Amino acid sequence: MKQINSFKDISLDDLDAIVLHGESVEISEESVKHVEASHDFLCKFAKEKIIYGVNTGFGPMAQYKIDEGDQISLQYNLIRSHCAGAGDKLEDLYVKSSMLVRLCAISKGYSGIHPSTIFLLKELINKEIYPFIPKHGGVGASGDLVQLSHLALALIGEGLVTYKGELRKTEEVFKQLGLKPIEVKSREGLSLINGTSVMTGIGAINIIKSKQLLGWSVCASSLLNELVGAFDDYFSKELNGVKKHRGQQLIAERMTEILSSSQSILRREDYFYNHSKDHDTIEFSKKVQEYYSLRCVTQILGPIYDTIENAQEVIVNEINSVSDNPIIDHVKENVFHGGNFHGDYISLEMDKLKLAVTKMSMLSERQLAFLFNPKINGILPPFVNLGRLGLNMGMQGVQFTATSTVAENQMLSNSMYVHSITTNNDNQDIVSMGTNSALAAKTVIDNAYQVQAIEMIALLQAVDYLKVADKLSDHTLNVYNQLRAIVPVFIEDTPKYEEIRKVCDFLYNNEFEFPI
Repeated sequence: MKQINSFKDISLDDLDAIVLHGESVEISEESVKHVEASHDFLCKFAKEKIIYGVNTGFGPMAQYKIDEGDQISLQYNLIRSHCAGAGDKLEDLYVKSSMLVRLCAISKGYSGIHPSTIFLLKELINKEIYPFIPKHGGVGASGDLVQLSHLALALIGEGLVTYKGELRKTEEVFKQLGLKPIEVKSREGLSLINGTSVMTGIGAINIIKSKQLLGWSVCASSLLNELVGAFDDYFSKELNGVKKHRGQQLIAERMTEILSSSQSILRREDYFYNHSKDHDTIEFSKKVQEYYSLRCVTQILGPIYDTIENAQEVIVNEINSVSDNPIIDHVKENVFHGGNFHGDYISLEMDKLKLAVTKMSMLSERQLAFLFNPKINGILPPFVNLGRLGLNMGMQGVQFTATSTVAENQMLSNSMYVHSITTNNDNQDIVSMGTNSALAAKTVIDNAYQVQAIEMIALLQAVDYLKVADKLSDHTLNVYNQLRAIVPVFIEDTPKYEEIRKVCDFLYNNEFEFPI
């Protein structure tokens, strides 16, 4: 069980354990005390003062004072009116992550909410009840207003939720499980929908899955170098150590570990530094240097690693931040108005992340092109065709899918961060588009897994054509065996969409044994 504590940050590993592996969450007594103190202070403080969103309207209508008798209705009106999302339903995985991020934020004791809010949100997470949240809506300026309104709608017992895989009315599920809606007392509506929790929740899963994909990319690149009998200096400590980038050096370390037991990787000293090896010929039988997609793996994947690491730092900081407005400080007995809900940190990092993942998918596609073209690799039949050339197609068809998917990634890599559009009667005159950026990055990552799956299948076929399974390293051989259990060797032409899906699912749900 993981505990939410006002004074302790949660890590990405904590989020992974709760969201992806079903560990339950609890709220510390310290957090409950702070939430209660914040709520009690706000209720007293707001009686004598003008506090945005408590006794005023919202956005450009903040200039209108709200009578005490209407203040509870104000919160319900805010939630219901902003449940205006459209498009496909956000997958439960990302909804759960967003719920956890929101719980962390409001449990800090700076939101002025009634304690029933954190208790119910905790119950929904632990009981795997996921509010229906459409993908389209937020501009990431006052946070994820629209998406979080759909979350808040469930907390007041309305709208729809997914429970045990079925989309149902919230009130029916609450009645079945004996749950009660939150108590709206002061600013529960505004506190729940004002923040960066959806973009951050999506972003957190994006980081986890990007790191996992990078591990598989390193694996595939290592295996490809084995297939061609590449030289070990490409990923040597000596070569990569003269570049002062942690990412490049780490990828080189991983490849060295992965390939330590390989019988296919060669030492340059044995070929080109030994004068007994065909030095007197005009054309060398062994390639002096491989194509960049094989030789420059550390230089390509290194900056991708560094980009993911930087994005992770920003995401974890945001998970443990308070993105409300205003901030209720019961210790200093004051209320501070501002814009902590603005999602620029997340938007910029998600733009950078999708660029990095797109480049990762481009590397996979180029390695695939190398495998498929005998004029380039010189050792394999066209499209790694194990059948009769001309009659059989091999993997010709799947290359179109890989090329098309990478092209989509390249298009999606255009920046969302700089595409601010003024909205809300010019009140939100510069916005982050953070949720759109996180969703675009999610699509790029999902696409990249598909491309990586296609490359993996091609590598399996190449291993069998060359009959080199017994020369693979222990680690790449293990992956070969795992994936061959999903996709047996094929000679005749058969539909490949099911195999691609199965391998994609395997990669998405499992880490390579050398995690990044």
